[in-house]
Amino acid sequence: MKIFVTGASGFVGGAFVRAMVGTHELLAMSRSEKSDAAIRALGATPVRCELGKVAPGEIKGVDVIVHCAAYVEEWGPWSAYWQANVIGTQQLLDAAKKAGVKRFVHVGTEAALFHGQDMIDVDETAPLSLNSPFPYSRSKAHAEKAVRAANDPGRGFETIIIRPRFVWGPGDVTLVPVIKEMAAQGKFAWIDGGRVKTSTTYIGNLVHALECALTKGRTGEAYFVLDGRPVEFRDFVTRMMKAAGVTLPSKSVPGFVVRGLAGVTEPLWRLFRVKSKPPMTRFTAAIMSRHCILKDDRARRELSYQPPFTVDAGLAEMAKAQW
Repeated sequence: MKIFVTGASGFVGGAFVRAMVGTHELLAMSRSEKSDAAIRALGATPVRCELGKVAPGEIKGVDVIVHCAAYVEEWGPWSAYWQANVIGTQQLLDAAKKAGVKRFVHVGTEAALFHGQDMIDVDETAPLSLNSPFPYSRSKAHAEKAVRAANDPGRGFETIIIRPRFVWGPGDVTLVPVIKEMAAQGKFAWIDGGRVKTSTTYIGNLVHALECALTKGRTGEAYFVLDGRPVEFRDFVTRMMKAAGVTLPSKSVPGFVVRGLAGVTEPLWRLFRVKSKPPMTRFTAAIMSRHCILKDDRARRELSYQPPFTVDAGLAEMAKAQW
């Protein structure tokens, strides 16, 4: 099978490529010579293109696209989220159809449902948050809407959405480094003691789910893919960071204080066009202080998803990594 991967230089896309080398023919989106080298080191063939400007000829002969690329920065202009996550996805869908690609696997997120609320025992029937106040959530919701609308099995084009939650594991270049830096600077604090419950997705389990989605699942549908039972946020993050060699402090701040601060500072930052990110964004303050308990029964039933890694096994792999 010939697979074209976007976001191969990132955490999720890179892990997928490494796992599929030797099993499939892998092509990957690349925007520079540096990216070319990184992609070749992974074992894939770079294709020089970028989101929003992919020509059908550049993906001709591809069987499946695995779309991992997205604008996931904590802070940025609304236009950046919309251009990358919505326009970029829609243009890639259009190019894929013209190129004769058979299946489009989209990496989604539970954030596409989030507008600031607790999410408890949520499954795939929950509505997309198309009017979310958070640019990442809103843009990912509209991207997912576009992916679903593009599903057209009668004409040989199938789409499927894989939704992980709190992706973690060795190779993470975002979450662990940020928490590590905050702890070193004395800026880390739990919100409400870190007592909220959350679902999680180990990177190896996400890669397994993406592999399942290459050939399985009901097209036009979304699937949560998780490690298993929900965990207490504080306990899990403490263990995760300990595996990365970091001991976290016990300092805690009330959730209403953090959300209030973010609600005041973020609009001021945008009003005065401050380039640095505010002390806390509204999205981070909200999503880190709300329960997020999801259900992956559909994936286990329809994708044959059976996570190969337990949380303990994933933590053991993290402890072996170089941080």
